[in-house]
Amino acid sequence: MTGVKTPAALKPRDGDALQIIPRLRWGRWVGAVAVLIFAIWIVYQIFTNPGFQWDVVGNYILHPSVLRGVMMTLQLTFLVMVVGSIIGVIVALMRLSNNPVLVLWANAYLWFFRGTPVLVQLVFWYNLAALFPELSLGIPFGGPKLFEISSTVAISSFVAAMLGLSLNEGAYMAEIIRAGILSVDPGQAEASKALGYRPMQTFWVVVLPQAMKAIVPPTGNQVIGMLKFTSLASIVALQELMFSVESIYTRTFETIPLLIVAAIWYLVLVSVLSVVQYFIEQYYSKGWKELQMPVNA
Repeated sequence: MTGVKTPAALKPRDGDALQIIPRLRWGRWVGAVAVLIFAIWIVYQIFTNPGFQWDVVGNYILHPSVLRGVMMTLQLTFLVMVVGSIIGVIVALMRLSNNPVLVLWANAYLWFFRGTPVLVQLVFWYNLAALFPELSLGIPFGGPKLFEISSTVAISSFVAAMLGLSLNEGAYMAEIIRAGILSVDPGQAEASKALGYRPMQTFWVVVLPQAMKAIVPPTGNQVIGMLKFTSLASIVALQELMFSVESIYTRTFETIPLLIVAAIWYLVLVSVLSVVQYFIEQYYSKGWKELQMPVNA
């Protein structure tokens, strides 16, 4: 206040510095100690608990049956993501269309395949012969048939897994691709039209490359998720990684070590895919970073 004099003893002298004493955060330290103790306990159990049976894990980690399962998992993941991405592009364009019939069909597709569990879809496709004993191609409603095949022959375990996972993945990829397309400035499409680009040419040359910056990160997460979702294909007796370890531990009754084998392989594959995803994201983010000019430029 004005007019009030501060006693000389309370005034800071030249050269004196204020000493700030940090407050002790007991909760933070207690939490850190608890987490550290828990981590030490986990490491101790891993190396001392005989139930892990690390010798058995070492014997089966490179077993031919397990390696075949790993290759089948990678093959299924790749094919499902390719087919699912193609379906996603088509459904995304249908949702963005001005045709109400296409929009209705796209919404119905998303509603069904996102609304039913993947496991139900896999079992449904695997048992399609109960609904359609024969698959045929020809004129519908009683017309002549040009081609006909038994459903039990056409829908194998691999085909059932491909259909179930691809159709389900296509629904999620459609929303990812649609969001990426909507992230592009509409003026880009208008400018391409002014340059004489056709609609499909505008999409593939102008819109999609710019949308990739928004599409790639969630797509990478979908690939990693699909790698793990392929384990559901064991329900239709497809010899992927999970089915391979199941077929072994049902004979040897060494359940825990075989599950550890599967977990190790999934962790290795996911780690590799995460590194690939990182470099792809870096590649597509270059264009955006180059546009960010320094303030003093």
